[in-house]
Amino acid sequence: AGCYVLDGKITRNSKVRVVRDGIVLAVDDIASLRRFKDDVKEVASSYECGIGLTKFSDIKEGDIFEAYTVEEYRD
Repeated sequence: AGCYVLDGKITRNSKVRVVRDGIVLAVDDIASLRRFKDDVKEVASSYECGIGLTKFSDIKEGDIFEAYTVEEYRD
């Protein structure tokens, strides 16, 4: 899917929530992250990119991808 990063950055190991009309449709992993035709490790805010997901493919114009990483924290 062609995307524009609004805020923060997207990294290749991020998980993605696909949101349509305020409803979370799917939570998936990023299969591919590209800038133009190059595979990249991350894309910063205000840049366009292409994101491929591992399982979810019913992507429509206007869908929002919320990318996040899960980190383990220990005291």
